[in-house]
Amino acid sequence: MEAAEGSVRLGPTMICPADRVAAADQAAVADDRCGEGVEMTVFGRACGTVAIAGAIALGSAPVALADPPNCTAADLAGVMSGVTASTSEYLFTHPDVNTFFTGLKNTPKEERRDQVQAYLDANPQVGDELRGIRQPAKDFRARCDVPMPE
Repeated sequence: MEAAEGSVRLGPTMICPADRVAAADQAAVADDRCGEGVEMTVFGRACGTVAIAGAIALGSAPVALADPPNCTAADLAGVMSGVTASTSEYLFTHPDVNTFFTGLKNTPKEERRDQVQAYLDANPQVGDELRGIRQPAKDFRARCDVPMPE
């Protein structure tokens, strides 16, 4: 691309009117607004480098003191989606258990809790299987110090 008379080439693709670009700006313009932008001087680059280095240093300090690995919200969501999928599969393959839990839909919370406990007491294998399905969630919460929801 050839610069027309009265224009200045500022880079491989940028040509600006000469009256918009001071001679000192021709080698230092950092954006594409023909001399209206920020100059990238040695001082500016040094400040940018220090700012980035500081952000990295300060940003990594909390990570070192943060939760153990694999304790992020994404990790919790992954664990819970696995538990939910396994619970769904279990209920679909155990229609009697599915019918019981579905029947609790409009039961008050305290009454529901008592009915679930009575059902699990009468069906200990179901209780053991459901506890096994939920174990990854319990392990995550214990390892990552996440309280159980109420």
